[in-house]
Parts: sequence; structure tokens; C-alpha cells
Amino acid sequence: MSAETEGNPAGERLQKILSQAGIASRRAAETIILEGRVQVNGKIVTELGTKADIDRDHIRVDGKLLHGREQQRYFMVNKPRGYVTTLDDPEKRPTVMQLLGQDAQKKAVGEHSKMLRLYPVGRLDYLSEGLLLMTNDGDLANKLSKAAAGVLKTYLVKVSGAPTGEAIEALRRGIMIDRGRLNEVRSGRRDRVLTQPAKIEQVRKGENPWFEVTLTEGRNRQLRKMFEEIGHHVEKIRRIGYGALVLDVPPGAFRELTQGEVQALNRAAAGKKVERKKTLPEAAQLKKPLPPRKKAFRKRT
Repeated sequence: MSAETEGNPAGERLQKILSQAGIASRRAAETIILEGRVQVNGKIVTELGTKADIDRDHIRVDGKLLHGREQQRYFMVNKPRGYVTTLDDPEKRPTVMQLLGQDAQKKAVGEHSKMLRLYPVGRLDYLSEGLLLMTNDGDLANKLSKAAAGVLKTYLVKVSGAPTGEAIEALRRGIMIDRGRLNEVRSGRRDRVLTQPAKIEQVRKGENPWFEVTLTEGRNRQLRKMFEEIGHHVEKIRRIGYGALVLDVPPGAFRELTQGEVQALNRAAAGKKVERKKTLPEAAQLKKPLPPRKKAFRKRT
């Protein structure tokens, strides 16, 4: 008999157990529970608050017994432009899951998961590129995504036109932007929010300069909105840092994180200070600008 049925609140919520076993995401697991497809010790459970112990209780989904938690995996992906940060896209655009392919999708622990169910941590929009975390560790993903954790995220941002020093200083202090989708209007008024202070340094001058921007939050299309507020369109975005991680794989490639890197992510999720590499890998650097083309002169005859 489960600890929950004995009146002891020990154990974990069923939707979390199903997610850890690789059955579905937590949200999808809630639907499975509500549909009466889950049994705990022979009894159908339909209440979302129900807790159980995967090591002691017999938990079945659609009649199949769970045998344990899914192996937890963590990947760094360098997302190119033109990919969406979703598992499936109704518009049939390329997704980040296609980048990982079969090499990362090795058989998981537990008979219900022939393939790992990996989920992106945070998002990069269709036109943005760079460092993206993919994992099946729902607890860590949730902690990293909470604004209260203050996990540092660093980007290289190219803008159209050169902002003034006063405009950049306004972004550093925090600036009012639209909440939610761009230009979204709710109840007849624009919903506005003040961004947290940001670290911003210019890393390349020119008519369309590049800036290195470090944020502690990740609102919807935040960087684009911030620069739009000071009158400059964002042309390119590449995320190069997340917590202690620094982008070190080429576009479209991925690698599995080391145990030490996973520990550093957990420290960052707990609000603890973490250190990054001092020397940036090639993938996190700006490419050197091409030399100006020499004009060709035709010899008069």
C-alpha cells in the first residue's frame, strides 16, 4: 500500500513520476491521470494531487507496470537560424529535435520509453541561434526557467544603426517593454513590464554594431523588444552563455554535458554563483569581418 493511502504525505506526485519514467511531459501526464489511465496498487487514480513512491508502489499506465525512472540526460545544442524550439511544429518547420537525431536518442531506462523524451530549457525564437539546453530532467528545467533563480544568459546581438550611449545606459538600468507577444494588446491597453538591469558591452563598432548582453530573465522576445524601445531593430541574436556553460559546438551540432557541468547548472538553479570559462571557444566568438573588396580596374585599350 502506498504512503499516500496510509495518510502519510511522503512520496511524489504521480504526474512527476510519469514524467521521470519517460511516459510524457508533466502536463500530458496530468491528462493521462484525469482520463483514468493510471493505477496505483490496483486502484484507478484520477486526482492530480495523489502521491506515490515509485520504489514501493505498483504503478501502471494503460495496464503496463512502471519499472523505474528514465535515465536523465543533458545536452548542449547549437541551434541555427531557421529552427523552432519545439518538439513538433504544425507549420512543418525544422525543429531542434531533428538536430539531435538518433545519436542522442539512445534507448532509455524503463520499458515504456524506447526513445528519450528530451525537452528544451527556455526558448530561442525561429530567427535566433546559439546555446540551447535539452534534457529530460524536468525538475532542473523548471528551476532554471524560474526568474527568481537569476541564471545568467549571455547573447551576442547585432542591431541596425548605432544606439547612443544614453540609450544603452537606459537598457542597462531597465526599460519598459510590452509583456507577452510583440504589440499584444489586452483589455484595450498595452501590458507593460520593467526589465531587470542588464550588462551590455559593445564588442564591435560600425554602422550595425554588435553588443554582448547578459540577462537574468528570459521574457518573450525580450532582446528584440528592448532594442526596439530605443529605436533599433535587432538583426541577429546568438546565445553564447547559460549559467556556467559557454557555447563550444558548431551550428547544428550538439554534445552531452559532463557531470561537473550538470552540477554547475544545479548550483545556478539554486541561485549560487558559478564561474564560466575565461577564454571563449570559437563558437562563442564573433567571426572576423571580411576584408573590403578591392575594386577591379579595367585597362583602357
